[in-house]
Amino acid sequence: MPGAEPNLPPSPDIVVSGVGAVTPFGWGAPVLWESLRRGVAAIGSFGRFDASRHRTQLAGEVPLDFAPSPPSRRASLADRFAVAAAREAIAAARLDLDACRERTGVFFGSSTGGMLESEWYYEVLIRRGSRRARPGLLASQQLNGPGDAVARDIGATGPVETVSSACASGAMAVGAAFRALRRGDADVALAGGSDSLCQLTYAGFNALRAVAPGPSRPFRADREGLTLGEGAGVLVLETGEHARRRGAVPIAGLAGEGSSCDAQHMTAPHSRGAGVEEAIRLALADAGVEPAEVDFVNAHGTGTPLNDAAEAAAIRAVFGDRAGSIPVTSTKALIGHLLGSAGAVEAVATVLCLARAEVHPMPRGGEPDAALGLDLVLGAPRPLGRAQCAVSTSLAFGGANAALVFRRTEEA
Repeated sequence: MPGAEPNLPPSPDIVVSGVGAVTPFGWGAPVLWESLRRGVAAIGSFGRFDASRHRTQLAGEVPLDFAPSPPSRRASLADRFAVAAAREAIAAARLDLDACRERTGVFFGSSTGGMLESEWYYEVLIRRGSRRARPGLLASQQLNGPGDAVARDIGATGPVETVSSACASGAMAVGAAFRALRRGDADVALAGGSDSLCQLTYAGFNALRAVAPGPSRPFRADREGLTLGEGAGVLVLETGEHARRRGAVPIAGLAGEGSSCDAQHMTAPHSRGAGVEEAIRLALADAGVEPAEVDFVNAHGTGTPLNDAAEAAAIRAVFGDRAGSIPVTSTKALIGHLLGSAGAVEAVATVLCLARAEVHPMPRGGEPDAALGLDLVLGAPRPLGRAQCAVSTSLAFGGANAALVFRRTEEA
């Protein structure tokens, strides 16, 4: 009949079959999970560069004592994080790339790429001259460096995309992979993000007075700001059909994604969290999930006064009376803000929480801000029984917002 919608086939189910992580806790998702459960932050003094002239001297730094060999001599630290997390995720998924290489895509988020190495280059150039400076340090400066390094390392010839939308980059990269799999552009996608600490970012956030003198305390009454960190997170996503065909056992399902923009300020979020509220609502609608079905929220939770207040307002708007009883945590309280990779690492943490039916805690210390009206998970993991659904949120400069909805699978 005229004007009727065509009979479209149902969207394929998208599953998470493996995860990998490199964080200030160390190399590997098992290290991340066990450390998250303990609720003790991996934040302290660091040596990636000299921070003595900055307002603060704390960060979440990835230990390099047991770092695997770099994929190439010119790989940046962010490239190395990305490749290590991708290799781990592929191994965990028991994915035979030879059988699906042409139908495998890579979707990555990053905000600085190889900026750290560029800083090293220019420091030597200025202080010691061009003969001492190594141009090879600039080889991976571009933002697409980590994602491209992963694609080269595994020989993926499907779509390769980099998202750089500040602190929502990692979550948006996962969303881009999700949409590509639904469209049929690929059967498998490595979705994630990677960033390393660098002076440009560290100085910038300190200049904005957004960095706390101590480890960040999201949603606490005495919160003073964020703590920066570095690392990478990767999820192996694939269509349910592809996973079943190869006998894979999914960890979780990625059910929906949503994004929005406040479109009002360069750095400050919408005061009532209207943008992130919209992103959450879009993600829930995409997943076909009602707010009452959500078991916990892994919040963006930077620990800055404005961001936490805006995000809490959005959670109250979406979940209504449940906002005061739905468990809320923030992975940033333990590893710092990983910038372009934050949303990806937090997606990994959310999947692990969902698969193990408990929410990882934030460190104790500081009274919860009663005005925000949230049920914070502090000090010890919160058991959830057979948790079915979780939301992970990301907010970014420029007003960019993203939300991901994960569901428990029957196989998990």
